Amino acid sequence: MKKIILIEDETSVVSFIKKGLQENGYEISVAFDGVTGAKLVKENDFDLVILDIMLPEMNGLEVCKEIRKTNNHVPILFLTALGTSENIVLGLESGGDDYLVKPFKFIELVARIKSLLRRSNGSSSSDSDDDDVQSGHIYQFSDLSLNDYTKKVVRAGEEVTLTSTEFKLLYYFLNNPEKVISRAEILDAVWGVNYEMGTNVVDVYVNYLRKKVDTHEDNKLIHTVIGMGYVLKKA
Repeated sequence: MKKIILIEDETSVVSFIKKGLQENGYEISVAFDGVTGAKLVKENDFDLVILDIMLPEMNGLEVCKEIRKTNNHVPILFLTALGTSENIVLGLESGGDDYLVKPFKFIELVARIKSLLRRSNGSSSSDSDDDDVQSGHIYQFSDLSLNDYTKKVVRAGEEVTLTSTEFKLLYYFLNNPEKVISRAEILDAVWGVNYEMGTNVVDVYVNYLRKKVDTHEDNKLIHTVIGMGYVLKKA
Protein backbone atom coordinates (compact mmCIF):
# COMPACT_ATOMS: atom_id res chain seq x y z
CA MET A 1 0.00 0.00 0.00
CA LYS A 2 1.41 3.38 -1.02
CA LYS A 3 1.94 5.85 1.81
CA ILE A 4 0.96 9.47 1.17
CA ILE A 5 1.26 12.47 3.48
CA LEU A 6 -1.18 15.35 3.04
CA ILE A 7 0.06 18.68 4.39
CA GLU A 8 -3.01 20.92 4.36
CA ASP A 9 -4.64 23.22 6.93
CA GLU A 10 -8.20 23.35 5.57
CA THR A 11 -10.13 20.65 7.43
CA SER A 12 -12.79 20.32 4.72
CA VAL A 13 -10.13 19.74 2.05
CA VAL A 14 -8.32 17.26 4.29
CA SER A 15 -11.52 15.30 4.93
CA PHE A 16 -12.39 15.23 1.21
CA ILE A 17 -8.94 14.11 0.05
CA LYS A 18 -8.25 11.68 2.90
CA LYS A 19 -11.58 9.86 2.52
CA GLY A 20 -11.26 9.60 -1.26
CA LEU A 21 -7.67 8.38 -1.27
CA GLN A 22 -8.30 5.82 1.46
CA GLU A 23 -11.16 4.46 -0.65
CA ASN A 24 -8.66 4.18 -3.50
CA GLY A 25 -6.33 2.05 -1.41
CA TYR A 26 -3.77 4.59 -0.20
CA GLU A 27 -2.49 4.97 3.37
CA ILE A 28 -2.86 8.64 4.36
CA SER A 29 -1.09 10.67 7.03
CA VAL A 30 -2.04 14.30 7.69
CA ALA A 31 -0.23 17.40 8.94
CA PHE A 32 -2.09 20.68 9.45
CA ASP A 33 0.93 23.00 9.41
CA GLY A 34 4.22 23.26 7.54
CA VAL A 35 6.60 22.63 10.43
CA THR A 36 4.86 19.39 11.43
CA GLY A 37 4.63 18.29 7.81
CA ALA A 38 8.34 18.81 7.12
CA LYS A 39 9.23 16.94 10.32
CA LEU A 40 7.01 13.96 9.44
CA VAL A 41 8.48 13.68 5.94
CA LYS A 42 12.01 13.62 7.38
CA GLU A 43 11.12 10.97 9.95
CA ASN A 44 9.05 8.67 7.73
CA ASP A 45 9.31 6.96 4.37
CA PHE A 46 6.45 8.31 2.28
CA ASP A 47 5.82 7.48 -1.37
CA LEU A 48 4.27 10.89 -2.12
CA VAL A 49 3.76 14.32 -0.54
CA ILE A 50 0.66 16.39 -1.23
CA LEU A 51 1.50 19.91 -0.14
CA ASP A 52 -0.62 23.05 0.09
CA ILE A 53 1.20 26.34 -0.53
CA MET A 54 -0.69 28.49 1.99
CA LEU A 55 0.15 26.93 5.35
CA PRO A 56 0.61 28.25 8.91
CA GLU A 57 4.06 28.44 10.54
CA MET A 58 5.94 27.48 7.36
CA ASN A 59 4.48 27.89 3.87
CA GLY A 60 4.49 25.13 1.31
CA LEU A 61 7.38 26.56 -0.71
CA GLU A 62 9.55 26.59 2.42
CA VAL A 63 8.43 23.07 3.35
CA CYS A 64 9.34 21.83 -0.10
CA LYS A 65 12.81 23.36 0.08
CA GLU A 66 13.30 21.85 3.53
CA ILE A 67 12.31 18.39 2.26
CA ARG A 68 14.65 18.69 -0.72
CA LYS A 69 17.63 19.30 1.56
CA THR A 70 17.59 15.62 2.50
CA ASN A 71 15.23 13.94 0.04
CA ASN A 72 15.41 14.48 -3.72
CA HIS A 73 13.35 11.45 -4.62
CA VAL A 74 9.93 11.66 -2.98
CA PRO A 75 7.43 13.19 -5.44
CA ILE A 76 5.82 16.43 -4.25
CA LEU A 77 2.43 17.52 -5.57
CA PHE A 78 1.50 21.13 -4.81
CA LEU A 79 -2.08 22.18 -4.17
CA THR A 80 -2.58 25.88 -4.79
CA ALA A 81 -5.34 28.42 -5.05
CA LEU A 82 -2.76 30.68 -6.70
CA GLY A 83 -3.12 29.55 -10.29
CA THR A 84 -0.92 32.10 -12.05
CA SER A 85 2.09 30.96 -14.05
CA GLU A 86 4.43 32.84 -11.71
CA ASN A 87 3.18 31.07 -8.59
CA ILE A 88 3.22 27.69 -10.29
CA VAL A 89 6.81 28.21 -11.46
CA LEU A 90 7.79 29.25 -7.92
CA GLY A 91 6.43 25.94 -6.66
CA LEU A 92 8.35 23.96 -9.26
CA GLU A 93 11.52 25.95 -8.63
CA SER A 94 11.33 25.13 -4.92
CA GLY A 95 11.53 21.44 -5.80
CA GLY A 96 7.95 20.42 -6.52
CA ASP A 97 7.18 17.86 -9.21
CA ASP A 98 3.62 18.75 -10.10
CA TYR A 99 0.77 21.07 -9.16
CA LEU A 100 -3.00 21.11 -9.01
CA VAL A 101 -5.01 24.33 -8.84
CA LYS A 102 -7.94 24.54 -6.41
CA PRO A 103 -10.76 23.78 -6.86
CA PHE A 104 -10.06 20.50 -8.62
CA LYS A 105 -11.92 17.31 -9.44
CA PHE A 106 -10.95 14.30 -7.36
CA ILE A 107 -10.46 12.18 -10.48
CA GLU A 108 -7.80 14.65 -11.62
CA LEU A 109 -6.01 14.42 -8.26
CA VAL A 110 -5.91 10.63 -8.55
CA ALA A 111 -4.55 10.88 -12.11
CA ARG A 112 -1.75 13.19 -10.97
CA ILE A 113 -0.90 10.90 -8.04
CA LYS A 114 -0.72 7.82 -10.26
CA SER A 115 1.46 9.64 -12.77
CA LEU A 116 3.89 10.80 -10.06
CA LEU A 117 4.08 7.35 -8.47
CA ARG A 118 4.80 5.75 -11.87
CA ARG A 119 7.62 8.22 -12.43
CA SER A 120 9.01 7.70 -8.94
CA ASN A 121 8.96 3.91 -9.32
CA GLY A 122 10.47 4.01 -12.77
CA SER A 123 7.54 1.91 -13.99
CA SER A 124 6.29 4.24 -16.70
CA SER A 125 8.27 2.26 -19.24
CA SER A 126 5.83 -0.58 -19.67
CA ASP A 127 8.02 -2.60 -22.04
CA SER A 128 10.50 -3.55 -19.28
CA ASP A 129 10.19 -7.04 -17.81
CA ASP A 130 11.23 -8.05 -14.30
CA ASP A 131 14.59 -9.53 -15.33
CA ASP A 132 15.50 -6.37 -17.23
CA VAL A 133 14.63 -4.19 -14.25
CA GLN A 134 16.66 -6.27 -11.83
CA SER A 135 19.73 -6.29 -14.04
CA GLY A 136 19.41 -2.54 -14.58
CA HIS A 137 18.90 -0.45 -17.68
CA ILE A 138 21.83 1.80 -18.50
CA TYR A 139 21.35 4.54 -21.08
CA GLN A 140 24.45 6.26 -22.46
CA PHE A 141 24.93 9.33 -24.62
CA SER A 142 28.34 10.93 -24.99
CA ASP A 143 29.75 11.09 -21.43
CA LEU A 144 26.28 11.07 -19.84
CA SER A 145 24.82 7.86 -18.43
CA LEU A 146 21.60 6.96 -16.60
CA ASN A 147 20.87 3.74 -14.74
CA ASP A 148 17.10 3.24 -14.64
CA TYR A 149 17.33 0.64 -11.86
CA THR A 150 19.64 2.39 -9.39
CA LYS A 151 18.43 5.86 -10.53
CA LYS A 152 22.06 6.96 -10.76
CA VAL A 153 23.06 9.63 -13.28
CA VAL A 154 26.69 10.36 -14.15
CA ARG A 155 28.15 13.11 -16.35
CA ALA A 156 31.88 13.14 -17.16
CA GLY A 157 32.55 10.77 -14.27
CA GLU A 158 30.67 12.88 -11.70
CA GLU A 159 27.38 11.76 -10.17
CA VAL A 160 24.47 14.15 -10.76
CA THR A 161 21.62 14.41 -8.26
CA LEU A 162 18.19 14.84 -9.88
CA THR A 163 14.66 15.15 -8.60
CA SER A 164 12.18 12.52 -9.80
CA THR A 165 10.81 14.81 -12.52
CA GLU A 166 14.26 15.82 -13.73
CA PHE A 167 15.19 12.14 -13.87
CA LYS A 168 12.10 11.31 -15.91
CA LEU A 169 12.83 14.17 -18.30
CA LEU A 170 16.42 13.04 -18.82
CA TYR A 171 15.23 9.45 -19.26
CA TYR A 172 12.92 10.63 -22.06
CA PHE A 173 15.72 12.55 -23.77
CA LEU A 174 18.03 9.54 -23.57
CA ASN A 175 15.37 7.34 -25.12
CA ASN A 176 15.08 9.81 -28.03
CA PRO A 177 18.65 10.95 -28.79
CA GLU A 178 19.12 13.42 -31.65
CA LYS A 179 15.35 13.63 -32.17
CA VAL A 180 13.72 17.05 -31.98
CA ILE A 181 10.99 16.69 -29.33
CA SER A 182 8.12 19.15 -29.03
CA ARG A 183 6.96 20.58 -25.71
CA ALA A 184 3.63 18.78 -26.15
CA GLU A 185 5.43 15.44 -26.55
CA ILE A 186 7.49 16.11 -23.42
CA LEU A 187 4.39 17.04 -21.43
CA ASP A 188 2.65 13.84 -22.46
CA ALA A 189 5.66 11.61 -21.79
CA VAL A 190 6.90 13.15 -18.54
CA TRP A 191 3.74 14.47 -16.88
CA GLY A 192 1.23 12.13 -18.49
CA VAL A 193 -1.66 14.59 -18.26
CA ASN A 194 -2.76 17.69 -20.16
CA TYR A 195 -1.27 20.99 -19.07
CA GLU A 196 -1.84 24.57 -20.10
CA MET A 197 1.15 25.45 -22.24
CA GLY A 198 1.24 28.95 -20.76
CA THR A 199 2.73 27.61 -17.52
CA ASN A 200 6.13 27.01 -19.19
CA VAL A 201 6.62 23.92 -17.04
CA VAL A 202 8.66 22.19 -19.77
CA ASP A 203 11.00 25.16 -20.19
CA VAL A 204 11.44 25.46 -16.44
CA TYR A 205 12.44 21.81 -16.06
CA VAL A 206 14.68 21.74 -19.13
CA ASN A 207 16.54 24.68 -17.59
CA TYR A 208 16.86 22.80 -14.29
CA LEU A 209 18.25 19.80 -16.13
CA ARG A 210 20.69 21.89 -18.12
CA LYS A 211 22.06 23.48 -14.97
CA LYS A 212 22.81 20.05 -13.57
CA VAL A 213 24.16 18.20 -16.61
CA ASP A 214 25.49 20.94 -18.92
CA THR A 215 26.61 23.95 -16.87
CA HIS A 216 30.15 22.82 -16.16
CA GLU A 217 30.73 21.01 -19.45
CA ASP A 218 32.03 22.41 -22.75
CA ASN A 219 30.08 19.80 -24.70
CA LYS A 220 26.48 20.92 -24.18
CA LEU A 221 23.98 18.12 -24.79
CA ILE A 222 20.51 19.66 -24.37
CA HIS A 223 19.73 22.16 -27.12
CA THR A 224 16.77 24.38 -27.99
CA VAL A 225 15.34 24.16 -31.49
CA ILE A 226 13.55 27.49 -31.89
CA GLY A 227 9.86 27.10 -32.60
CA MET A 228 10.02 23.30 -32.39
CA GLY A 229 11.24 22.10 -29.00
CA TYR A 230 14.39 20.47 -27.67
CA VAL A 231 16.95 17.90 -28.75
CA LEU A 232 19.64 15.83 -27.04
CA LYS A 233 22.70 15.95 -29.26
CA LYS A 234 26.43 16.67 -29.17
CA ALA A 235 27.35 20.31 -29.65
